[in-house]
Amino acid sequence: MQNVFKKLVPITIFFALFLVISACSTGDSDKNKDGSSSQEINIRVNNDPDFLDPHMAEASITFQMLLNIFDGLMFGDTDGSLKPALAEDYTISDDGLTYTFTIRDNVKFHNGDPLTTDDIMYSFERLMGKGSGKPLTSNFDNIASLKAPDDKTFVITLKKPNSAFLSYLTAQDSAILPKSNDGKHSEEPIGTGPFKFKSYSPQNNLVLEKNKDYWKEGLPYLDKVTFTFQPDDQTALMSLQAGEMDLVSVGAHRVPEVENNFKLEYQNSNATLLVGFNEAREPFNDTRVRQAINYAINKDDIIEAVFSGYATKIGSNMSPAMGAFYEEGLEKMYDHDVEKAKNLLSEAGYPDGFETTISISSHAAMYTDVAQIVVENLKEIGIKAKIEVVEWGIWLDRIYKGRDYDMTIIDFTGKLSPYETIKRYQSEDSGNLVHFSNNEYDELMKNVLLETDENRQIEMYHRAQEILAEEAAAAFIADYQIIWAMNPKMEGYKLYPYFFHDLSEVKLVD
Repeated sequence: MQNVFKKLVPITIFFALFLVISACSTGDSDKNKDGSSSQEINIRVNNDPDFLDPHMAEASITFQMLLNIFDGLMFGDTDGSLKPALAEDYTISDDGLTYTFTIRDNVKFHNGDPLTTDDIMYSFERLMGKGSGKPLTSNFDNIASLKAPDDKTFVITLKKPNSAFLSYLTAQDSAILPKSNDGKHSEEPIGTGPFKFKSYSPQNNLVLEKNKDYWKEGLPYLDKVTFTFQPDDQTALMSLQAGEMDLVSVGAHRVPEVENNFKLEYQNSNATLLVGFNEAREPFNDTRVRQAINYAINKDDIIEAVFSGYATKIGSNMSPAMGAFYEEGLEKMYDHDVEKAKNLLSEAGYPDGFETTISISSHAAMYTDVAQIVVENLKEIGIKAKIEVVEWGIWLDRIYKGRDYDMTIIDFTGKLSPYETIKRYQSEDSGNLVHFSNNEYDELMKNVLLETDENRQIEMYHRAQEILAEEAAAAFIADYQIIWAMNPKMEGYKLYPYFFHDLSEVKLVD
């Protein structure tokens, strides 16, 4: 989600400047009042958060940062499993309808207020639109009742079983907010997480500071975290090399420039990079046109040119990271075949192709790099595509929310449940960016939530992925690796199957 900088100074001068600036690295920070070293780091993020209010946020880039501020009843661990968070324990009734949570003791919000079941009730009612009449998510439409029988217990009862329900209870989907902060969540976000909000400067940075009352004793180690917004990859790399950044994602082709001086971590992103079509517009409402584009796009070229091979080819909206729920073999359905693509276009009434626009966000060079290859691929079958690059905020408003586009390129980030990973392709789902509609798919996705047998769930998810591939709901390209280059003094950084800079256990060591 690259501009080449010209050398402006002789290499000897640049190297001298590099040494001076490196001595001022964020890892070598100021002293605390007691004389101890202040642990501070600076992390590059591509762009601003879409909202500081976690109940309003949708962009994965936002949750990379905000998940350090907020907790949910549950937490998605590094292996993708769900663990208790603000709920220290829970039980599920035999009929799968009643979830009873035991709330953790001695948890405080960042403003000093103790966490109560009133705050949990407030958070869920806010998400459900109680009072406002405008739900902020459809995830909780299935809730029959919310109850807090005592100060330690919170009970959620569903109208019907939902095999994915626990995955909705992490801070990504239902962060617990203090009722006392109502009306101010967007200006001064308050949570119970390891870091608390200090300041936000649009197009500049988001600054967090240590929560000294964090409920996990002894954590966090860092005193201050700055997320600096830098859309340009080259600028970010130079900032890392100059000691101005402590954590930066780098392209695979840049690894030789950083591997000797920085610690590298390779994260399987559990993401789906895709070329999406607006299927509410002609000619993309014709399955044959979508299939033709799938045959025209050379996924292998994209993986090699954009990711230097650090990616896995996929054929539907799910990554192999999802284990048994992933349907193997679909990645071979549309092997690059120009003649098949041309024949399908002719059958659809476009023997000479057509003109279209690929609208992409400017916040990651990856999208431009992929788009350039796609444009060349489409030329081979007579489709003339131009690239439109827009700012991230415009992409979110006009394309993601407004659905005003022909084609786009985006990576949908991984979720903790297979249902959450592919639910967006349901006809009535609010996240259905491509306007995909298929009755069999809709029925499968409705029924899989009621299915209690995991083997049967796996079968249903496999069929759902087959439908997305057969109907060419999008051109599904790859799940790519993210390569993180970091200050060699950093320890404790953990990798997750979703986008999250977990800084709770990060520290700087000599």
